[in-house]
Amino acid sequence: MPRVIVVGNEKGGSGKSTTSMHVLIGLALEGGRVAAIDLDGRQRTLARYLENRQAYITRHGVRLAMPSFAVVTPSEHETRTEAEADEAARFRAALDGFAPEHDFILIDCPGADTHLSRLGHSFADQLLTPVNDSFIDVDLLATVDAETLRVLKPSRYAEMVWEQRKQRFNRDRQSIDWVVIRNRVSHLDARNKRHVGQVLQSLEKRIGFRFLPGLSERVIFRELFLSGLTLLDLDKTGGGLSMAQAAARQEVRNLLLGLNLVTD
Repeated sequence: MPRVIVVGNEKGGSGKSTTSMHVLIGLALEGGRVAAIDLDGRQRTLARYLENRQAYITRHGVRLAMPSFAVVTPSEHETRTEAEADEAARFRAALDGFAPEHDFILIDCPGADTHLSRLGHSFADQLLTPVNDSFIDVDLLATVDAETLRVLKPSRYAEMVWEQRKQRFNRDRQSIDWVVIRNRVSHLDARNKRHVGQVLQSLEKRIGFRFLPGLSERVIFRELFLSGLTLLDLDKTGGGLSMAQAAARQEVRNLLLGLNLVTD
């Protein structure tokens, strides 16, 4: 099997699709054969991002890395048993279909606790969980005491990841490298920013993940969606890089290095 990278959490708006897209294109530019599976068949954000990219390539006649991709939608079977069997079969068909000709398969999960999301998590070699720089997002990982910032207990999402780690080990005798990525960090120092960082660092050993800085809050990340481009493409589309764009591009590079997906 190729290396399976799963991007997931149970909260929207944390930059999952932006992170997914930049990881995909970063790996492709390093010579990796990459494919994507979008398990959020209702919103299809990653799939739409890739469709926008294909439309840009066609419209402008440019050569850009274009990953293969598929969408797995929720089952319409009425009973839970039938629905889960149907989803599992279609998910495995997509995974097995990409496996022979790709080095990496990235799976983008819905921002909710669904059977497809749990299934995707259980096949991860590496799980990436983007969180915003906010205690609303930290609550995704653990319950924190408001006065002392002491971690009281893991959250339901952390418990779900633990269950899928056990599923992965029991099935394949393989472990999952869980990486929490702190996205949309402000450039200004603030007490909340320091406290969020403090709690995330204390959680690393408590619930078993690695903690990495991710992508800052920048308008450019939102603007690129409609064209299907990433910061890694801008020097190939006829425009130069501003200083802010160059700094953002370095953040993407640092993320790929921290994930051990590329080398200097």
